[in-house]
Amino acid sequence: MLGYISVGTNDFAKATAFYDALLSVVGGKRVWEDDSFIAWGNTPGGAGIAIAKPFNGEPATVGNGVMAAIAAPDRTTVDKIYEKALSLGATDEGEPGLRGGDDSTFYAAYFRDLDGNKLNAFYMGPA
Repeated sequence: MLGYISVGTNDFAKATAFYDALLSVVGGKRVWEDDSFIAWGNTPGGAGIAIAKPFNGEPATVGNGVMAAIAAPDRTTVDKIYEKALSLGATDEGEPGLRGGDDSTFYAAYFRDLDGNKLNAFYMGPA
């Protein structure tokens, strides 16, 4: 299974502040940190998300079709993550709501971080 996903950034300080604030909504804390890479997690040994300055020294670019998904414990937290992201300067890619048809339990919201990386907050389960 997935261990972590990293997204590139061209402004390490801004990205660090964005993810510190955003991931605090789901209890995310820094679990690894150096001058060019920071990873956050909320469960020991669980999946995480990281920002990185590209190793090759080239500018970070957004991967077309690439998205990191942040698991939430309920629909209210999906809403909170989405609202927090937008308040931090993220751009909307899809308001919170049910996806996948009338009988779906997949509740999600979509946004792009300050570098344009696409993110999703989701919950699957009963309302």
